[in-house]
Amino acid sequence: MKNRLSLILCSIALCAAAVSCDDILDRPEKNSPSDQHFWKTEIDLSLYANGFYANYFIGYGQGWSASYSPFRGYSFSDDVASTGTQANFTSSLPSSVFSTSETAVGTYSTEYTCPSMVFSWIRRANIMMDRIENQAKANISAEAYNHWMAVAKFFKSYSYCRLVERFGDVPYFETQPEATDFDELYKDRDSRIFVMDKVYDMSKDVLANMRTNDGTDMLNRYVAAAFISRWFLFEGTWQKYHGGDQAAAKKYLEMARDAAQLVMESGKYAIDKPVRELWGSQDLSSKEALMVRHFLDTEAVRHCVASYSNSTESQSGLNLAFLKSVIRQDGKPYTTSSLCDGKDPKSLSLPVMGKTCDPRFEASISDLPVQSSSTLVYQCKFIDRAAWNMSNKERGVQAIYQSVTNTNDAPVIRYAEVLLNWIEAKAELALIGGAAVTQDDIDRSINVLRDRPLDEVAKSKGLKNTVHMQLAEINDKFDPERDADVDALVWEVRRERRLELVFEHSRILDLRRWHKLDYMDNEAHPETMRGPWVDFANDTYKGPGKPTDADGQVAISGLLKVGSTQVQKLDGTIVTYDGNNIADMVGFYLPTAVKPRNAFYERSYLSPIGTQDISNYAVKGYTLTQTKGW
Repeated sequence: MKNRLSLILCSIALCAAAVSCDDILDRPEKNSPSDQHFWKTEIDLSLYANGFYANYFIGYGQGWSASYSPFRGYSFSDDVASTGTQANFTSSLPSSVFSTSETAVGTYSTEYTCPSMVFSWIRRANIMMDRIENQAKANISAEAYNHWMAVAKFFKSYSYCRLVERFGDVPYFETQPEATDFDELYKDRDSRIFVMDKVYDMSKDVLANMRTNDGTDMLNRYVAAAFISRWFLFEGTWQKYHGGDQAAAKKYLEMARDAAQLVMESGKYAIDKPVRELWGSQDLSSKEALMVRHFLDTEAVRHCVASYSNSTESQSGLNLAFLKSVIRQDGKPYTTSSLCDGKDPKSLSLPVMGKTCDPRFEASISDLPVQSSSTLVYQCKFIDRAAWNMSNKERGVQAIYQSVTNTNDAPVIRYAEVLLNWIEAKAELALIGGAAVTQDDIDRSINVLRDRPLDEVAKSKGLKNTVHMQLAEINDKFDPERDADVDALVWEVRRERRLELVFEHSRILDLRRWHKLDYMDNEAHPETMRGPWVDFANDTYKGPGKPTDADGQVAISGLLKVGSTQVQKLDGTIVTYDGNNIADMVGFYLPTAVKPRNAFYERSYLSPIGTQDISNYAVKGYTLTQTKGW
């Protein structure tokens, strides 16, 4: 319930006070609990644990936050194209990666998907583990002890997974060091295998001991298992594709599979909502959302993500590379689908795609061109259907669709991802000696996602659920445009993930773990800088809030701008609109002044350590090793 979130947020102040328990004061605080008297009951432990929620279970974030929130942090992958020069990878050493400035946090949250100052959360988790063991244990039951220790281990593991994703090797702290223990405080990096083995052991304890139910939208064993499936799918595939420890890769992928299967076999979760009802609801209740972050205006808990989905706010739009990847409703890629002519570029126009693609496309992406998108492809996943049908004026007077006052709820982690993690782990394991994937496995995962309920708008457009994947059909000939380095089944699993999780947290992390950042090389893959096929002279569409003719149609020609609108012909010729050549404005749309990003290198898979961070160690007489390649 929404009041539960208020309790969590209000408890953060209490937790902050408890975290500062190392500080010994001559005079005790009167308004905050002291460390000596705090760790007595389960209520104390719950209040302290709640302090982690707003950092790790952020949903859409709060205010203008972009870190880890859907879409706002989605401007850096092979799925999107911006106007001008495409966003670059870091090319020089920063002063400090632990800066708390808005610029630093924004840059690293987008590129590396990791918030700053994460070691402070490891410190909090270590303090919690210590106090449970040495102060609370005598006052609570064995079951409560096991549960709360599992909670602390979960948050510690979460913190380390973020660090490993970003830096690779990182210092591991078994316990909270004393302030005078410089040898421990200023230790150099431990190997990522060492750290992830620690996370692996803690995760086993979490799955064995955390409660299966600790209240609505509270951390429990199944929520934890969903995250564990995410963590170990990342690390298992990282080890596999980056030439790492292959025995560890297998162990981690088995953990991802087993954690996901724990959720699946609980019988508690299902794909039960259309896309827009899942992401745009003002009071979400769904079996798909293992946990929900509720937003409530009366509690001043609001976000901005819906406003970036309202058709007027600007977006870095989805590119042609993404559009080509979307499966059609007959279960085939556009190149071989019976629903379109793969040789006709019009099959990559928005109107055709909206009618023929998997219905998750139409539910997530406007099937009409929108000027506010750099590519004319506009995401509308995080706003309800009602808003999309309003005029700009009607939406403009409703705070829930504007600025930073949005209150639609957010799934924190959802069953769809669990199913994708499970089938990908199984497909990867099958390639290294594990059991072969069966049709039953496909039916329990990908085909469940393809059966997602459709809302009335989708049905009115004649959309149907995509036909089920048949394992026997997936071979080297199934997709002529498949990356030859990728197994045919794994390729199709990745395709399903790309659509299902579009605009969410994962694409840049997926490219990193698969060792496929080269998909972001704009020179090698020019479709990453292109939009859909357009015909400015003839295309018309129904536009929300737009002036229309008697038939409810508006011409796409209204989007033309003299001197800046460009299209690229099939032969590579680029045509610029000069005010008189509309008949020639047929081709793939080009974002304004689009240019490729700078070259990037193997070192771009990980983040460098700041020069000031290294200097701080040196001042104390210690060495902090720079990230490999930097």
